[in-house]
Amino acid sequence: MMHRTPSRLAAALLASALLATACAGDGGDDDSTAVVITTTTTTNTEPAATTAPSTAPTTAPPATTAPASTAAATTAPTTAPPTAPPTTPPPVVGDPAVASVRVADFEAPVGISIRPGDAALYVIEQAGRVVRFDEATGDRRVVADIADAVSFDGEQGLLGLAFTADGAFAYLDYTDNSGDTNVAEYAVAPDGTFDTANGRTLLVVDQPYANHNGGDLAIGPDAMLYVALGDGGSGGDPERRASNPTQLLGTILRIDPTPSATAAYTIPPDNPFASGAFDGVAGAPEVWSWGLRNPWRFDIDPLTNDLWIADVGQNRLEEVDVASPNGSLVGGRGANFGWSAFEGTDRFNDDVPDPGNLVFPVLTYEHGDDGCSISGGAVYRGAAIAELAPAFVYSDYCSGRVWALDLAGGRNLTLLTGFSEVVSIDRGPSGELYLVERSGGLHRLVPG
Repeated sequence: MMHRTPSRLAAALLASALLATACAGDGGDDDSTAVVITTTTTTNTEPAATTAPSTAPTTAPPATTAPASTAAATTAPTTAPPTAPPTTPPPVVGDPAVASVRVADFEAPVGISIRPGDAALYVIEQAGRVVRFDEATGDRRVVADIADAVSFDGEQGLLGLAFTADGAFAYLDYTDNSGDTNVAEYAVAPDGTFDTANGRTLLVVDQPYANHNGGDLAIGPDAMLYVALGDGGSGGDPERRASNPTQLLGTILRIDPTPSATAAYTIPPDNPFASGAFDGVAGAPEVWSWGLRNPWRFDIDPLTNDLWIADVGQNRLEEVDVASPNGSLVGGRGANFGWSAFEGTDRFNDDVPDPGNLVFPVLTYEHGDDGCSISGGAVYRGAAIAELAPAFVYSDYCSGRVWALDLAGGRNLTLLTGFSEVVSIDRGPSGELYLVERSGGLHRLVPG
């Protein structure tokens, strides 16, 4: 395990190399079902960036879709997902022309977050820093530095950030020096500075291996904190954790960050396992959804409350999952996304029973020209590229391609190519999308 070194740049280069080879050792096998999305290409106006690594990362952030010349594979579930579809079908995406503008560079960035009421971007650097970046003025400053507490190595590090609706508190997800996942709360000053000297730990989750940490965070419209956790790592889910919701690994958690008695957080009473069982299945009260391999990035659509997950695959299939809400709740309540009984729509671990009520992916793609490690991903809700709404935009760490999944229109559009080590696509303060390269670049998507 590598801890912080005197040179953050040296650490970044080593971690990038480790991340690029992490997936290569994961084994797998498979077979299963399918839906077809026709792939369309828009004009590519993005200049070629540095080439993506030749070896695939294991838990590198999600992202990729089939190239314009091939049909994008998706598989139709054999059984209906437990979450109800939206009552009003979403509008079909148009034919957007998309380009990108490189707005800044950072040290090993893994994503951005936005603080309500603040026009700046909060950039997450894997080594353990949060940088407030004002795109309009170019001003940047470190507002949180917890590098001494962070294990920055391969897929480990500072991985997620979310703010409360009033911007008064921030939550960080990071791998500590013991290799375990920590979620901690920090008060945020009016200027955006975190009070890192007085952080409050909400959750510590033991990590049995160094990969598949997940790490994304979100505050939902319900003011609850959503936490993504991978299956604990190695390859093939050797201890079958993801299919066991009594454990916290391989899940999306939902907790109320408000302390309760002696506990650091509160269990929301409408969580599926709040009373210990859901549909006859026992589970931990924190668990919202399960059956995930490495949900590196997920998105809650701010208009529909749909839950979108780009779940990194084993050695054959990458996948996009979506779950619509029941009533006013965020989607995914009680949803089992199938890993490791299935990889995508292919049968994987035969000893994990198929419960028959899985939420299958809405899109899968095979490893190859499209990439090897999906990087999510956000629903477009901006105004600059009107014809892109409400597509789910995602990429792939290995291929550097960017797609827009038009679910209602049955299309998967290739938007851009030529990026290097894409780890995240996130919404900015006005709903426009930003693409983050682990190699350093921060790009904004703009009309082509």
